[in-house]
Amino acid sequence: MVITNAQTVNIIPKPASLEVKPGNFSISPATRIVLAGSGLEKTAAFFNEYLKKYYGFQLPVVSGSSHWKNALVLNYDKMENSIPGAYHLSIDSSKIYIGGDNTAGVFYGIQSLIRLLPFQHTKTLQVPQLIIIDSARFAYRGAMLDCGRHFFDVSFVKKYIDLLASYKLNTFHWHLTEDQGWRIEIKKYPNLTKTGAFRNGTIIGRYPGTGNDNTRHGGFYTQAQIKEIVQYAANRFITVIPEIEMPGHSSAALAAYPELGCTGGPYQVQQTWGVFNDVYCAGNEKTFLFLQDVLDEIIPLFPSKYIHIGGDECPKVSWKACPKCQQRMKDNQLTDEHALQSYFVSRIEKYLNSKGKQIIGWDEILEGGLAPNATVMSWRGEQGGIEAAKQHHFVVMTPGSNCYLDHAESKKEDSVTIGGFLPIQNVYSYEPVSSKLNTEEGHYILGAQANVWTEYMSTPAKVEYMVLPRLGAMSEVLWTPKNKKDFSSFEPRLLNEMERYDWMQLNYNKAYIKDKPAD
Repeated sequence: MVITNAQTVNIIPKPASLEVKPGNFSISPATRIVLAGSGLEKTAAFFNEYLKKYYGFQLPVVSGSSHWKNALVLNYDKMENSIPGAYHLSIDSSKIYIGGDNTAGVFYGIQSLIRLLPFQHTKTLQVPQLIIIDSARFAYRGAMLDCGRHFFDVSFVKKYIDLLASYKLNTFHWHLTEDQGWRIEIKKYPNLTKTGAFRNGTIIGRYPGTGNDNTRHGGFYTQAQIKEIVQYAANRFITVIPEIEMPGHSSAALAAYPELGCTGGPYQVQQTWGVFNDVYCAGNEKTFLFLQDVLDEIIPLFPSKYIHIGGDECPKVSWKACPKCQQRMKDNQLTDEHALQSYFVSRIEKYLNSKGKQIIGWDEILEGGLAPNATVMSWRGEQGGIEAAKQHHFVVMTPGSNCYLDHAESKKEDSVTIGGFLPIQNVYSYEPVSSKLNTEEGHYILGAQANVWTEYMSTPAKVEYMVLPRLGAMSEVLWTPKNKKDFSSFEPRLLNEMERYDWMQLNYNKAYIKDKPAD
């Protein structure tokens, strides 16, 4: 199929195949949603909620295989694709038909349909007649939100998940523990949230700062709230992967339980950004018992096969000076502190494997030898991911050069960011499968992920500003066939997307418009 009249269809991410035909179909309160397949009720409800919110009406939902006139038909189709979640969307003069290869595929078809709806309050929604056959390029399509540096309430986490769902992303990496705050209730260790979830101030401005606001900041999610958010994501076919940082980035936990550090403290929940020498003691058995207890409460909350254990930016200063850590190295014939970190990660991995889970960690987990079943998240460039793929370990690519949405989108930002410069064109141009990998090795690249570190994002509006519209560019990297990606095709859809943000009252960065050179 060829793309014709594409200027009237502005779907992001770009479908694999799109044919626009003359004419329209009208969705009105008289249109019915027909469930021709079982198990599609939640997707029908999702679409109705959207209609109610933005257009003020809902459609009646019926089951059956007939009476398809003036209907939105949801069904299952066999599709030729290697990654689940493919769909077929056809619109003619009498009906809209969405057939997915599974329930996720039907949901993605609904997301494409939503992008055809007009930006005006009306009860007659004209959508173009067309045929789309579509499927994802990568199985892992992720975005991370750091709630450790700044805490965001349940309603915003859900809003963030909705943004991911709208772009057909399927993984929410939720960063829950950090030097500046511990964000998840652990019933066996109440001090983690009583003490560890709050800091007594935050630096003003970009690091090292011009002072401290001396304002208590913090918060945490109860286990009931965690379950609520995980279910909310699941209803949108998004898997939530929690990150519980270890052995570094652990000041908040040590402030709550100082006996888990090499020096015994005192420690504090950090009020500034950066990397700290306060890390879990690798020579203390209490550390591993504590982390196993924590993981025992984490595991039932998250159905994901992965638990993210961090593993990044762990200074070895405390370990070098700690008699217990040095004895651990001697007892296990570990050559240096990097090998001690590998011991730490491997031991946690073995425990999680025994519970039916697998670990994923930042590329520092390669140091000292990679744990046997670990998946690597490559952030310090691509080299760690390339090395892991060559060793036949699965990889998620997330290099700062293309995937860090905390970096400035414009050279003249209107508020403080962490720095760097990542215009939307650089996000869009990213290719997750390096040319340094052969075909077999390339299969170990599961996909890629956008990261949102929140040192300089204290409000939901700032998060929206930093991720939009670049999250849309990342979605096209992960969904659209490589040979169909083209920024000149993306640009008109991007401009339409900004109109959509205005319609939905989302805060977004207009850098692409403001910084674009005049023709």
